[in-house]
Amino acid sequence: MTNLNCFGRHRRRTAPQSNGSRNELFAPPLHSRINGWSLPLHSLQLLAWLVYSFMAIVGFGIYVPLLPAPWSFAAYALIGTAFVLHLVTHVAAVTIDPADLSVRRRKDYSSPMPVFDNTKHQHIIHNLHCTLCEVDVGPKAKHCSTCNKCIADFDHHCKWLNNCVGGRNYRFFFITVLSAVIGMILLILVVLFVFIEHYVNPAVLRTAPQFQTVKGNDSWLVFLPAAPLETSSIGLLALAFITVLLALAALLLLCHLLCFHIYLLSQGISTYEYIVRNRQSTNPKEKEQVPPALPSNGATTQSLGPLESPVNCDAPLSSRSCTFKLEDRGQTSGRLPEPICAELEEVNGERHLEYSSESPTQMIAGEPVMSLPVGWNLSGIEKPQAPVRSVEKPAEGRPIVQDPLGSSIMDAAVVHQQLMTEAQTQYLGFKEQMP
Repeated sequence: MTNLNCFGRHRRRTAPQSNGSRNELFAPPLHSRINGWSLPLHSLQLLAWLVYSFMAIVGFGIYVPLLPAPWSFAAYALIGTAFVLHLVTHVAAVTIDPADLSVRRRKDYSSPMPVFDNTKHQHIIHNLHCTLCEVDVGPKAKHCSTCNKCIADFDHHCKWLNNCVGGRNYRFFFITVLSAVIGMILLILVVLFVFIEHYVNPAVLRTAPQFQTVKGNDSWLVFLPAAPLETSSIGLLALAFITVLLALAALLLLCHLLCFHIYLLSQGISTYEYIVRNRQSTNPKEKEQVPPALPSNGATTQSLGPLESPVNCDAPLSSRSCTFKLEDRGQTSGRLPEPICAELEEVNGERHLEYSSESPTQMIAGEPVMSLPVGWNLSGIEKPQAPVRSVEKPAEGRPIVQDPLGSSIMDAAVVHQQLMTEAQTQYLGFKEQMP
């Protein structure tokens, strides 16, 4: 009996994990997400809003009011502008629907999306047509699996926004990051100023009229001037320490993200294109497959197949290598006499050759083993000083061919050349023995 787990990860994916899991149950998203406010909300999205709220409350409620009169107005203006700009662009980046124009024209996010079937389509978008959205999309559009729709000029899916970043909201996303970096830097400077002046000159931080009623230097007022609340010096410094640490951590992430997108803008590419290029550089395509090696010297005749080499007395002698690619030394011209041609036709009567598989050289009684270099000009062969013994035909009527390079695997043209060389030598020997 099969146990089904309704809360397992396999029920939340949008496609089978393997090709053979057609009968496996899986639950795709019923609808496409409209924007970053569509449920479910991401945990990082909630964390981003919590950090923003904490920095705004601590900065404008505790530390900025403690600054002296000329600096407090500047801090309110600069930090307030950065935080308000961040709030507006953040909300815009989350609210804007980054879908492709063809998807937005349908305005149909209520119908469930089909499941991608990789047995019918190799890619979700093929020839600028999305098989899931069933619309034609732009050249840089990509189908986001999280939002389950095609995004125009897709850059990446931001979990902090819980929305895709594309051509429609990329500017808002970039300004959101930039304003957050500026706001964090200014807030860290203000908190550090308060922390240092608390030990150096606390009177500088007590210029507000509400401090006239406070007795002692260990008591401080927060949330000035609207709702003054008295607190201790230790609480003020501990909160400043926590604020600086949290702001530095956020600033580190934001600066890394900002520098990365500045680099992408300078290169004119998107985050998706950058990731694809890195994958191609780290995992290059496999080189062309090396052709299989030639059979060894012990290969049998049946595995090589019969080699047909018809005799052509008019054809010039070629000098090609059998297994090694050597330079062509040209052609050896010359027409063989008719007796030699007749003998060659008798030798090659069965239209195929046999090769030795036991050893590269076979010794046969009554027959010398001849090995001439390939490309030797037959017309310039001098008569041997010693008489050449007549060669008897083997019992089976098939000549044993010796490869000059010591290999039993030979080319048909080389075999043909050696046969004609052997026949020429036999003809010269017969001519010497004649009275």
